[in-house]
Amino acid sequence: MLKLIDYPSYFDLVNLPLPEGREGILNALEADKLISATQAGKWHITNLGAILFAKKLQDFQHLARKAVRLVQYKGNSRVETVRELEGNKGYAVGFEGLIDYLKTLLPSNEEIGKAFRKEVPMYPELAIRELAANAIIHQDFSLTGTGPMVELFDTRMEITNPGIPLVDTDRFLDSPPRSRNEALASFMRRINICEERGTGIDKVIFQTELYQLPAPLFEVTEHHTRSVLFGHREFAEMDKEDRIRACYQHCCLKHVNREHMNNKSLRERFAIAEKNSAMVSRIIKDTVHAGLIKPYDADAGTKAMRYVPHWY
Repeated sequence: MLKLIDYPSYFDLVNLPLPEGREGILNALEADKLISATQAGKWHITNLGAILFAKKLQDFQHLARKAVRLVQYKGNSRVETVRELEGNKGYAVGFEGLIDYLKTLLPSNEEIGKAFRKEVPMYPELAIRELAANAIIHQDFSLTGTGPMVELFDTRMEITNPGIPLVDTDRFLDSPPRSRNEALASFMRRINICEERGTGIDKVIFQTELYQLPAPLFEVTEHHTRSVLFGHREFAEMDKEDRIRACYQHCCLKHVNREHMNNKSLRERFAIAEKNSAMVSRIIKDTVHAGLIKPYDADAGTKAMRYVPHWY
């Protein structure tokens, strides 16, 4: 059993010293329900212990397909694959390695400052971490033959997990935390991979706005949930759907922070000059017509009007 799971990493991640004797190791793992004793005096590795700390998930037949797959494509279609990798470690011991490897594959944009040039990541690392952690934690383990997948294209990243979300995608920002895998989520929170506070998507939206990226897309298929991060696009390159989605998410982010969206705040989100405020007014009008936001104070003047999400 101790050959199959990476028990030293367990003690590292929970900041405990490694016990000197085997009995101390077994007692600690049992206390966290990573292993369980049998009446015959033997030990079982629990599903939780295997999915978190397996040295090789392929050693556990029923969990082998739950390893994270990473696929990189040439261009923006799935026609030509550059590389495909399948993780083999448990989520707790393999998560940092996944993020580090992703960062080596992602291109950087060169930003020219006043005195020097610097490399800026194509996507904010915090957004990647949150979406990858969400895909792992909120997946539906009852769906067999499929697992979390990260796909890299030239101008976007897609992170997919089995299972449909427990809340509507339009309410990702404000809904209280819910997880179908509570023990997994709880342990991932203990080792600082997730929070269990329901603020992960808030951080994703905040980071994409900070990096001046198009708004992320959250979509649901028949059996899967997919999150899409887009590379940088100038405002003129965004289509109407991109702008409406960004306006709605910006309004939701303001609302959960107990603030209101207005023309000025949306101008800042898109980095649009004040003289072009009419362009922003058009986006707000389109988003209202789409039924995603509504005026908070309908009697206010156009420039002073504030907006809230449609569900408020």
